[in-house]
Amino acid sequence: MNQDYIKADKWCIIEEGFDKENVKSSESIFSIGNGAMGQRANFEESYSGETFQGSYIAGVYYPDKTRVGWWKNGYPEYFAKVLNAPNWIGIKIYIDDTEFDLATCKKVSGFKRELNMKEGIYTRTFQAVSSNNVEIEVNIKRFLSLDIDEVGAISYALKVLKADAKIAFEPFLDSGITNEDSNWDDKFWNTTKVSTSHNRAFIEAHTMKTNFETCTFMQASLNYNGKELPGVQSEKTETYVSLKFEQKVKANETLTLTKFGGYTVTRNHVANELVTAANDALDKASSLGFEGLMQTQKEAWASIWEMSDIVIEGDVKAQQGIRFNIFQLNQTYLGTDSRLNIGPKGFTGEKYGGSTYWDTEAYCIPFYMATKDDKVARKLLKYRYNHLEKAIANATKLGFSNGAALYPMVTMNGEECHNEWEITFEEIHRNGAIAFAIHNYYRYTGDYSYIPEMGLEVLIGISRFWHQRVNFSKDKNKYVMLGVTGPNEYENNVHNNWYTNYLAKWCINYTLTQLTKVKNGYPDDYHRIMGKTKLTDRECDKWRNVADNMYFPYSKEFGVFLQQDGFLDKDLVKVDELPKTDRPINQKWSWDRILRSPYIKQADVLQGFYFFEEDFSLEDLEKHFDFYEPFTVHESSLSPCVHSIQAAKLGRMEQAYNFYLRTSRLDLDDYNKEVEEGLHITSMAGTWMSIVEGFGGMRVIDDKLSFKPQIPNQWKAYSFKVNFRNRIIKVTVTAKTASFELSGSKEVSIRVNGKKVELFPDEIVTV
Repeated sequence: MNQDYIKADKWCIIEEGFDKENVKSSESIFSIGNGAMGQRANFEESYSGETFQGSYIAGVYYPDKTRVGWWKNGYPEYFAKVLNAPNWIGIKIYIDDTEFDLATCKKVSGFKRELNMKEGIYTRTFQAVSSNNVEIEVNIKRFLSLDIDEVGAISYALKVLKADAKIAFEPFLDSGITNEDSNWDDKFWNTTKVSTSHNRAFIEAHTMKTNFETCTFMQASLNYNGKELPGVQSEKTETYVSLKFEQKVKANETLTLTKFGGYTVTRNHVANELVTAANDALDKASSLGFEGLMQTQKEAWASIWEMSDIVIEGDVKAQQGIRFNIFQLNQTYLGTDSRLNIGPKGFTGEKYGGSTYWDTEAYCIPFYMATKDDKVARKLLKYRYNHLEKAIANATKLGFSNGAALYPMVTMNGEECHNEWEITFEEIHRNGAIAFAIHNYYRYTGDYSYIPEMGLEVLIGISRFWHQRVNFSKDKNKYVMLGVTGPNEYENNVHNNWYTNYLAKWCINYTLTQLTKVKNGYPDDYHRIMGKTKLTDRECDKWRNVADNMYFPYSKEFGVFLQQDGFLDKDLVKVDELPKTDRPINQKWSWDRILRSPYIKQADVLQGFYFFEEDFSLEDLEKHFDFYEPFTVHESSLSPCVHSIQAAKLGRMEQAYNFYLRTSRLDLDDYNKEVEEGLHITSMAGTWMSIVEGFGGMRVIDDKLSFKPQIPNQWKAYSFKVNFRNRIIKVTVTAKTASFELSGSKEVSIRVNGKKVELFPDEIVTV
């Protein structure tokens, strides 16, 4: 497979030439979504080559029963699978009664895919000689509407070249689909009704176990020489329905099939009104027509880019990378529904179950706070508050009590549904990321109301967990944390992971501070919460004792905190001394060998230095960066962005730039040789952070926005916008200057390189 086949372009993702080896990778890279549903870039027409069919509906999942050899108490009952939903995009094509298939064509030329990120439109064009020797030219456009988010639209134009031919289009719906990723090969969908009405068709189906009821729908019309041709119902089975359009076409004339399709779901509608809702959505789409709906799409994306775009001058690959990341983040989550969250693969694949991870709090919230408004980030935090009772239930299953809360490593509805015990039971640092996000949200937005309304209850549950999770070591005369897995998942069941211990201490202290603040400033909320949680001063004193006496492993020899006890017992061979044939180690080495090695999957100690940088000096960071980065293999998508930010802070711009390029083009260049499984959506927010927090040096210090701008040598300039407390600030950085422009009606005071700068509306200040 050719890794580097995507053409460099500022606004588009482009593939030229048909290569069967690239089909599954391109299906991921050219995926489209609109926050409510998503679609891999599968061909509309039949394709007998290797393909990974994927259509997805936000929030619809199946609880696939856990499959393990040895059941342990507390094990998750199931792994939540994002479901491959019924296929609405399909169009069978027959040329002189022979089915058209790119895999069997005698010749394919001029093949080109293009994902126009500026407008949210995916196109595919090619010429082909079919297996029965008919020459055709095809031009396809597809998008998922942001305005009518239950609807997707396809325009499929086919021109016959050289000789007349009979062409038949059969647009179809199919609910007889399977998941690539299934524990027991269960049937995930049950189809209850298949129906047609004129040029429309509907499949009503529900998920097994979770019973999400859906209606998959379509409307199709065929245009030939300016006339709309009627179609007829062609085939109907228990799980399939198609319409048929047939026409004798003269040489050099074009047939255009327009297909609207999509899903209505009981998450948004009453069950017996799904078909009615589908008809309403189709009425809206058809009243606009394909071109009209496409125009609303362009306008909707223009509005998104107006705020979230990052412009880079002088480096096309870097520009393409960041826009691809921003585009995919906006396709996955737009902040319109607090019941939804951001899955690591978004709508591009099934790996990881499409569920919520700690990635949202650690990486995604900063992006949404700065490029949307505080309401969107608040919804992501409300999602966790809504799941607090289940987080308490998750902790109870593991033997915790008194309202201790352990948020799940992976979830769709608040229940833990991750199947690997060393992650499920031990990667408990995810609790701390949720507490940190509450702090980060208030620090950035200035909106304290979330804490008395919801956040304090979450913090209390998390602090209770940490208090119960530690042991007191008589030998060390300190509290220790045994049997954990830190962010470095290449170390399982370790004792005293520094990052986890530090998070626990910080969480307890932060909670105690917020208790005092809410007691003094929000007495009604305070009494409500105390009544609900039964928290006492005596319990708080016990928490404080744990935080004050937490143990942190430290090496006097190297002058660094140790990732965990025993880290120095390893054979400390640096990554650059490893043979290239051993990389990536997660695909080349046994798990036993990995666990005994010093190699770090992603930022661990350095993740703590990123979160709590105000607690450490620049010299501390430098010492720890120089010690740990040489052992880091960056085999997690979440790793390069943190290292890029830290390298930039240390003024190592060449290293920061290389890490940035890796995180921004992780999927486009398929660094991990796995892009065909789907994209790395949550780490894409880290790419945004690499520029804004890394190169731009953006922080909130003493309640003020602060910048320390730098620029990579490879760039002429870059610019970005942030929404800070409802003030839009545009930052432009060149090799010599940094300029700041404020939109809105109120002035704001910021700091640039430690000095105070006053910004006034519609004025540019250059430093």
